[in-house]
This record gives sequence, structure tokens and C-alpha cells, in this order.
Amino acid sequence: MDGWDRPSVTSDVSVTTRWGRTSLPDMNPMTSPNQETSPVPDRATIRPECLPESVWPYPLDSLRVGDHRLIFTDTGGPGPVLLFVHVGLWCLMWRDVIGRLTDRYRCITLDVPGSGLSDRTSRQNQTLDSAAQAIGTLIDRLDLRGITLVVHDLGGLATFAAVRPRLSRVAAVAAVNTFGWKPRGLMLPLALRLFGSAAMRELDAFTGLLPLGSSSRLGVGRRWSRQTRQAWRAGLRDRSSRRLPHRLFRDAARNKRIHELADASLTELADRPLMTVFGKYGDYFCFQRQWRRRHTDVHSVVVPGGFHFPMCDNPDLVAARLHEWHAARVREAR
Repeated sequence: MDGWDRPSVTSDVSVTTRWGRTSLPDMNPMTSPNQETSPVPDRATIRPECLPESVWPYPLDSLRVGDHRLIFTDTGGPGPVLLFVHVGLWCLMWRDVIGRLTDRYRCITLDVPGSGLSDRTSRQNQTLDSAAQAIGTLIDRLDLRGITLVVHDLGGLATFAAVRPRLSRVAAVAAVNTFGWKPRGLMLPLALRLFGSAAMRELDAFTGLLPLGSSSRLGVGRRWSRQTRQAWRAGLRDRSSRRLPHRLFRDAARNKRIHELADASLTELADRPLMTVFGKYGDYFCFQRQWRRRHTDVHSVVVPGGFHFPMCDNPDLVAARLHEWHAARVREAR
């Protein structure tokens, strides 16, 4: 057993209040023999050996999504809700930005099933639909309202699809190197199909090139210690987690349902405040231009010297700009 094996943990039926808000036990009818009288609880604290508090100094909680356990973090004070979402890799990438915002905001992030600390899934469940279901379930179980969505990479498509029936809960969007529409043109569809190909998937599964490359200074690891980079790679240690992002890339290229849901959400959210965050060298597919075409009033932030993970390249700048924009535009709009 290594530090990432997770024992099955359950607790007595209970409701726990933290920071003046309520965490509810699992009410999923798929796992409850009697929906009215026998809710099945699934709230636990998980702390793997190779994710010490010095690396992730926030609580870890769980809930059941279908047959899988989803691990999430809910931290900070009773302020506005920021929901940080990336799907494919895992939530350690948000650590430094969250740490700079918890004194003013309630910060929530998750590992969708198949990634990070959450349960591994079958090949059939490694889809954007499954990720969207997990995101929607978390929003519903925590009864989140007035949410600012902070989404990165394929977290954009999955989250915008997830909130389609929950648009009244969304206050604003911060798009971090992401998109939320059907891939068009030549380069983006080609890239998604290339990185979603079986050859790329199996090469990464057996060599671990993605964990190694993504933990470098060009990935999440520019400002990280050796210990944190090791923890990042440990979260992508098993072959199933390495295959997941490649299957999601493939799904992003062809999942018409997700495209339609995400696009419809963005149309309805056009009146909400929008902020985009990109690294100077990270907008390979001209997403910023497309965001400006879709939204009449975009607050754009470009991180000098930044690449694909601008929140890791300069967390001070990203957190500061996010707070300034939220205080000036989001709270004012509400």
C-alpha cells in the first residue's frame, strides 16, 4: 500500500456545521435502500501520507457520486463562494491561489472521479459527462449559491455543462486558459484528437511523461518546492489517472451533448461578470479573442511570462486581480 490507497470510510448519519454553513450526508437514491428514511452518509477526512498539511493545508471531505467517492475541499470564511474546477489532472494546482483568498472567500475545489484523491473509474466513466455530473452533485449537496466559477482547461466545458440547470446559482465566471464551446477551426480539434489518441494515451500511461512534464517549471511547478512537485506526481502515479486526461481530450473533441450544454450556459451567462486569465505564452488557440467575441464586457488578465497554468506561474497576481475584479464587478452586480 502506498500513500494514496484510500480505505473505505463511513460515519453515522449526521449534519455537521462549519463556518455557519451545513454539510449534508449523502442522499443519493442509487446508494440508499430507502430514500425517505435511510440516507447513506459518506463524509470523511482523507489525508494521504504523501499529501501532508505542509503541501495541502486545507480540509479534505468526501461525498458519493453514483458508485464513486469524490474528494473535495471546502475552506475559508463565510464570504462569497469561489468554485475552482479543473478536470483531467487534480486540484493541487489551485493551492497557492486558494491560500491567498481564504481570508475573504469561501473556496471550494474538487477532484472529479478518476482523478487526484477521488476514486478511480472505469473506462466508460472517464468522460466529460461524468465530470459534469460530479460538479453538479457537489453544487447541489453543498447548496452553493452566488457562485463565481473559476475554471481551467477542460474544467470550462464540464462546469458550464454542469450548471446548465443551475444558472440561477452562478454569479460570475473567471475563465483561466479555458473555453466553453464546440471546438472549431483546425488547430484546437486537431490538438484534442492528437492528445486524445490511443497512442498518446498509452505512451503516457506507461512512461508517466504527463506527470513529469506538468510538474516542471513550464507546468504547475514553477514556484513549488521539491516536496510539492513530488506530491503532484504522486497524484498521477497510477495508469488510470494518466489515461483520464487523454480520454477527456478525445471526448472534448466529439461530445455534442456537452458542447450544446456548455454553449447554452454561456449564452445565458452573458449578462454576468466575466474575467479571463491567460499566461502571456499560454493562449495557443486564441481563446481570449473568442471570449471577447462572445461577451461584451470582459476583464482580461495576462500573466507576464505565464504558460498553461497562470495561477501557478504567478499566484499573487492572479489572486489579487481576482479579488479586485470580484469586489468591483461581481458584488456590485449583485
